Amino acid sequence: MRHIYRLTKIFAGIATILVFALAWPQGLAFSEPLSRENLPQVLEEVLRHHPDLILDVLRNNSESVLEIAQQGSNLRRKHNLEAQWAEDLKKEKTVKLQGRPVLGAPDAKVHIIAFTDFTCHYCQQASHTVDAILQEYGKKVCLVFKGLPLDEKGPGAVATSYFLAAAQQNEKLAWKLYKILFANSDKLVAEGEAYLKKTAEGLGLDMKKLQRDAHSKKIAEVVAEDLQDAQKLGIEGTPYFLVNRLVIRGALPLDLFKGAVDTALRHAK
Repeated sequence: MRHIYRLTKIFAGIATILVFALAWPQGLAFSEPLSRENLPQVLEEVLRHHPDLILDVLRNNSESVLEIAQQGSNLRRKHNLEAQWAEDLKKEKTVKLQGRPVLGAPDAKVHIIAFTDFTCHYCQQASHTVDAILQEYGKKVCLVFKGLPLDEKGPGAVATSYFLAAAQQNEKLAWKLYKILFANSDKLVAEGEAYLKKTAEGLGLDMKKLQRDAHSKKIAEVVAEDLQDAQKLGIEGTPYFLVNRLVIRGALPLDLFKGAVDTALRHAK
């Protein structure tokens, strides 16, 4: 209703301009009666001499104008994504998934493969969107984690190793750790491994095993393989998702992300 009210105000402003045109303001060089055919020319002449009219309408309804512009931008983005996804469907994308943590049913029709970084704000934002997707689509969709820390020696890299190690020990607790790390990424950045140890211990994980596994050759190999997959796909930033064959770059709004899932479901074998 609020959106309709805003549109009504804009249309009222445009109507004012039309009334102004019908009044044939002085200084305009039109002599023939106003008609559908010459209306564009009349309005152009009115606005050329009185640009303040349209500026007043826009200024008084700036919030509505911005909202409408955003809707147009979202619609254009949706069309661009749909065209991209049509091409994505034609290309198989193979990445290594063995040993990667999975949230949801492993045999789901749609796998959301997430290349992510626990210290990335946009990854944090996207994690909430993916949570909503998993809740809405249930067993049709699962999430597969692939770490892609932007700083290979920073807290995001250490968190990736801890999460992978936790998943080897207890996947349920590992996914709790996943949510906590995204919810408190500022603490992770500030405190690093000390925060990871404190959080993991609070979840009841075996800390000796966790620390040993997090620094093991096996986890290092998984991290290296994910980095290789990212390079093969040409990933330039996080988050990056494969929704079966469809590519999502960045943190998409929920409705656009759902569009990818719906498309993947329609084409799932």
